[in-house]
Amino acid sequence: SSARILHQHTASIICNHRPKRAAHRPKMSTAGTVAPFLGVLAKAPTVEAALAGDVESIAFFGLTAAIATIVAAILFKLANGGPPTAMKKDEFQPFALIRKEEVSHDTRRFTFALQTPKTILGLPIGQHITLRFVGDDGKAVQRSYTPVTGDETPGEVTFVIKVYKAGVHPKFPEGGKMSQKLDSLKIGDTMDMKGPKGHMTYLGKGNFTVKPMGKPLSERSAKHFCMIAGGTGITPCLQVMQAIFKEGSGDKTTVSLLYANQTEDDILVREELEAFAKDHPDRFSIHYTLDRPPAEGWKYSTGFISKDMIEKHLLPPGSDQSKTQVLMCGPPPMLKFACIPALTELGFKDDQFFSF
Repeated sequence: SSARILHQHTASIICNHRPKRAAHRPKMSTAGTVAPFLGVLAKAPTVEAALAGDVESIAFFGLTAAIATIVAAILFKLANGGPPTAMKKDEFQPFALIRKEEVSHDTRRFTFALQTPKTILGLPIGQHITLRFVGDDGKAVQRSYTPVTGDETPGEVTFVIKVYKAGVHPKFPEGGKMSQKLDSLKIGDTMDMKGPKGHMTYLGKGNFTVKPMGKPLSERSAKHFCMIAGGTGITPCLQVMQAIFKEGSGDKTTVSLLYANQTEDDILVREELEAFAKDHPDRFSIHYTLDRPPAEGWKYSTGFISKDMIEKHLLPPGSDQSKTQVLMCGPPPMLKFACIPALTELGFKDDQFFSF
């Protein structure tokens, strides 16, 4: 019958044009997807033959239509592939708290769920997220924080935040409004977030861009990063380090970190930092300084960050300072009165350091 003949011819064409199975399936690409079908189309019968009722021609054009549908679907997936991202730059969205952990007497680790278990954060390295809530007085309170997790943990985002409680610091009797709000959240409560926000984006392998407010975008590169952090200012530095030391990144950039705190208990993410030092001893070094060190056994520095401290612990012997960049984050007085004057005295130019 005609149906049987059509089926036989269709099967014959499929078998004749079926690509051989490869021993190893390469990563799908647009060119690799389309190319196998171009050879088929090159041998296509004419439209006139199909219109004249040639069975093989009719079968071929039916198959071609099916192939075109499949290719279109694959191309759509390639163009729109990848998991969805969580953040919107210009729109706040609510995210629910799913875990709250105590890191120290005044520091918490807050983890929020993203939209789906497969959703990734999608935050460029070096950028941060703005959190917002509306107070009892009807006024919005906003603060920006750098998460300590990224796309490697789909479905959630984590922040390490120091809680500034009311009545503790004489200069800030009300404490930190945002940090206290976060500390008051119960599991399931939401916090509004949007992003990314920031002036620096790390591109990998020592390359990054800087876009100060009111100034054009500039490109920079480094073979070595000196990082200076104070207190919770460690989080953007940690974000860049995670990208540098990520397995398989191919990044050979080296890092030295000087981390200042008031007491030893105030040192945040110490476990992660010292894991980097253990796993990458030839590429990462860390040195601490404390305002109030332990009475015994403290083997690091004491006091404010100084020129000598930076020179001794951040600059490797024989290093090329022209290929070194300094990344800093901490209290403004620390940066303004300690770090920047010391760096300037050491010969660093304005385009060799950046403050998050």
